[in-house]
Amino acid sequence: MRLSNKIALVTGAAGGIGSSTARRFAREGATVILADIDSDGCSRVLDGIIADGGAGTAHGADLSDEAQVVALFTAIRGQYGRLDILVNIAGGDIEPAASVEEIDAERMSRNLDMNLKSCILCCREATKLMKPQAYGRIVNMSSLVYRGSPAQFSYSASKGGIFSFTRSIAIALGASNITANALAPAIIGVDAFPRALGPERWKVMAEATAARYPLGRIGTPDDVASAALFLASDEASFITGQLLEISGGARL
Repeated sequence: MRLSNKIALVTGAAGGIGSSTARRFAREGATVILADIDSDGCSRVLDGIIADGGAGTAHGADLSDEAQVVALFTAIRGQYGRLDILVNIAGGDIEPAASVEEIDAERMSRNLDMNLKSCILCCREATKLMKPQAYGRIVNMSSLVYRGSPAQFSYSASKGGIFSFTRSIAIALGASNITANALAPAIIGVDAFPRALGPERWKVMAEATAARYPLGRIGTPDDVASAALFLASDEASFITGQLLEISGGARL
């Protein structure tokens, strides 16, 4: 197993990508720490992991709140004494269709906080655990819209910021044997889409999107989890500061 005896924190673990990543890591031998603002959903994911023979803990936390991030990592230090892997998946987009003229300051700030601020805070606290042990794997969640988007302005800005931040910490932390990389998925088939759009509208959107991708389908949460697993494993020990697009060739 690729993550035997590793302690791994997965944020956003109640969502589709986060839960798939947590389950995949547990199957590969990691003790998983699950964190999400949806504490009930986080606990349900952990229950499934334990039922399948895995191990870990669940924590409800708003990771855009500095005090809650510090409290989470204090609990990790107290219970485990170390952290080997951090996968930052927590985030979202609450301003997905505004025009440039309609950008709302409050929603913009929330998007930046949920995505970029939460990532920076978690990386800051993880570094305090990883540097003394001279080992760490950090995987941050960007998005294909880091390249730019005509409809997701503050979200794409936050995801571009995550890529820049990831490159920066890769440079700073490499001497401590800590790698930092980012994932950039295209559209992934998670339950949040049909909930937000309605099943019929989502079906039309998914089929139209798949027809534009060279591989002829949209991505799955397991596609992203597999990429996260590779970057978190020692198979990727000489890869740092990179962004891996998980897109089915969408932007070739």
